[in-house]
Amino acid sequence: MRGYRSIGMALWLLGLVVGPAQAQFASQTRTVTRAGTAAAEFLSIPIGARATAMGSAVSAAIDDPTAIYWNPAGLTGLTRGTFTAEYAQWLAGISVNYMAVAVPLGAGAVGVGVTAVRTPEMEETTVEQQEGTGRTFTAASYAIALSYARALTDRFSVGGSVKYITERISYSTASGLALDIGTLFVTPFWGIRLGAAITNFGTKMRMRGDDLLTIVDIDPNSRGNNISNRAELRTDPFDLPLTMRIGLAGEVWQRDGYRLTLAIDALSPSNSSQYVNLGAELGLLGDLILLRGGYSELFLTDSAHTFSLGGGLRYRFGSFYVTFDYAYEGWRYFNGVNRFTLMVGF
Repeated sequence: MRGYRSIGMALWLLGLVVGPAQAQFASQTRTVTRAGTAAAEFLSIPIGARATAMGSAVSAAIDDPTAIYWNPAGLTGLTRGTFTAEYAQWLAGISVNYMAVAVPLGAGAVGVGVTAVRTPEMEETTVEQQEGTGRTFTAASYAIALSYARALTDRFSVGGSVKYITERISYSTASGLALDIGTLFVTPFWGIRLGAAITNFGTKMRMRGDDLLTIVDIDPNSRGNNISNRAELRTDPFDLPLTMRIGLAGEVWQRDGYRLTLAIDALSPSNSSQYVNLGAELGLLGDLILLRGGYSELFLTDSAHTFSLGGGLRYRFGSFYVTFDYAYEGWRYFNGVNRFTLMVGF
C-alpha cells in the first residue's frame, strides 16, 4: 500500500509540472505555417527596381519586360522593343541578376527573361570537421522564361510563360519546368486595371548529384563481407512555390504631365500565408522623374519585410529611351537591399 501511495504522489507531482508545460507548449505551437516547404524559393524574390519600390504591388500596373516575372499579360502594354537588366546585392551577400528583352508583334508580344541568383564562395563543414574541411563550394539558381501575350480585345489581355528552373549546390543539382498564366483587364471605371496571375505551376524538384554518393556496409554485423558498397542517398521531391496574385491599379490623379498611380495586390502563395502589398508611383514632368513607395506583406504574421521606396529617371533620345530605376527594400531583421535596373526602349 505504501508503494502505491508513493507512485500516486509521484504521478501527482509529475502532473503539476507537466500540465502547465504542456499547456504552454500547445499555446506556442498552435500555428503551423508553410514557410520553407517549397523548392526553388528564389522564385519568390521580387524582380525589378520599379516593382520592388512599389511594394511588389504591380500585377495590374506592370508594362515592361519584368512582366515576364509578375504577370505575362502585362507585355501587351509595350509599344516598342525593350531590354532590361537588373542587379541587386541581396541578403548574406547573395547576388540577384535579371535580364530580359520583349518585343511587340502584330499578333501580340514575345519576351525572354533570365533570372540568376548566386552565393559567394562558402567553406565546407561537416559533423566531424565543424571548423571547416579546407574545401569551398558555391550555390546558384537559374530560371529561363519564354513568354507570349496577346490582347484579345481593347480591354482584355492574356499571357503565359514557360520556365526552365535549375538549382545547384556544390556537385548536386535539381531542375524542373513551370508554367505562368496571367490576365489583364481595363475596367470601364476610371480606367482602373485588374490583373491576375498564377505563377510557378509545375513539376516537383529533387536534388541529385555526386554529393549524394556514399559508401555503406549493408550488414555491419557480418565479418568478411564487402564494406565498400557504393550507394546514393535519395532526397525528397518538393513542389515549386505556387503563387496566385490578384491586383488593382489606377491613376487617381492626372494633370499637365503629372500623375499619381496607386496599386494593391493580394497574394496566396503555397509556401506562406496570405498577405497584401501596397504601392504608389508619382510621375513628374511627363514621367521624366518617377518617385515610388510601397509596403509588402501586410497582414502576414512575422513578416520580415517592411517599407520600400525608390525612384527613376527616363530620358528620350529620338526614337530611343533610357530609364534608370533604383529601389531600397527594407527588412525587419536584416540590412536593407539596394536594387538597380537599366531599361532601354528601341
